Amino acid sequence: MAGEREVEVLAGGMRLGGTLAVPDGAQGLVLFAHGSGSSRHSPRNRYVAYSLRRAGLGTLLFDLLTEDEEDEDARTGELRFDIDFLARRLGEVTDWVFAHPELQHLRVGYFGSSTGAGAALVAAGARPEAVGAVVSRGGRPDLAGDALERVLAPTLFIVGGADTVVLDLNARALDRLQSPKALEVIPGATHLFEEQGALERVAALAGDWFTRFLGASLELESRP
Repeated sequence: MAGEREVEVLAGGMRLGGTLAVPDGAQGLVLFAHGSGSSRHSPRNRYVAYSLRRAGLGTLLFDLLTEDEEDEDARTGELRFDIDFLARRLGEVTDWVFAHPELQHLRVGYFGSSTGAGAALVAAGARPEAVGAVVSRGGRPDLAGDALERVLAPTLFIVGGADTVVLDLNARALDRLQSPKALEVIPGATHLFEEQGALERVAALAGDWFTRFLGASLELESRP
């Protein structure tokens, strides 16, 4: 299995830090849109990415914001909730992938968490022919608004059973989707899926969804 390597992602003229890994024979590449106040170093997303690579999928974790934007967001908290801005940035990263000779043959999927899920759905709605699947972990798909009805990609929402407010928001957003869709509830799990076995279940569900719709072999293993 291919190891991770640091890359510089060009998005709309901005340079973003990224971590890329593409196993031999991969047919799909999952782009991670992290949640508010997070980064590509999120341990939860890194674990899910590890599991997806064990399933034969490529992964790209990247910082949605530049260092200057992160500093601005730390002061104001505004950019992390600017879904349209984050969706445009994710779309620009997608364009970078399709322009990259090493990656352009891969089918693209989005894995979004928290507010990043809203951005992933808006970006998927703006590029309906380019995005093959979307998975949301504890996400805020309601923040995608009317873009939900433009999403064509098969979409999976994963929510903790104890995360009741977010669960209700996901159920309402699911009703608005016109694409193939599913809602998986992990009993007893809270928003960050810190309970024993919860994150492993997230990884297994995401791996099954992406391998089904992006086309790779499913060989998920236990957490290292």
